[in-house]
Amino acid sequence: MLLVYEISGLVHQDRNEQQLADIARGAYILKDCEGTPELILLATGSEVSLAVDAAAKLTAQGRKVRVVSMPSPEVFEKQNTQYRQHVLPAEVKARVAVEALIEDYWYKYVGLDGAVVGMKGFGESAPAGELFKLFGFTVENIVKTAEAIL
Repeated sequence: MLLVYEISGLVHQDRNEQQLADIARGAYILKDCEGTPELILLATGSEVSLAVDAAAKLTAQGRKVRVVSMPSPEVFEKQNTQYRQHVLPAEVKARVAVEALIEDYWYKYVGLDGAVVGMKGFGESAPAGELFKLFGFTVENIVKTAEAIL
């Protein structure tokens, strides 16, 4: 079980030794389910905690969810096919990426059957908490987006 704690306002995820080693591979499985997942949530940076919380809600509803943290897509792209397939199995089409910046980049990872919770235009100016709600960076919106594609 992974524990979550908060330091200086940023939620950090505890990781096991394998996950720590896999950070250097650009993306890794942060939270997994038994068997093949029916949904993969992808996130990076501050959005990872939102994905973890959304996965917990979906799991409580009986869904099989994997959370992938992708700190460096460029490094992940350089990994061998076997590792990339291990992290993002091609047969799992239901995918949601969570990105507080422009969403366009993430479509290559979610495919035609997935969705991206991200910015559709240039940003706004306001406190971060207000902006996250305004642009849908909430656990509730991620869960709603996931349910729509499942």
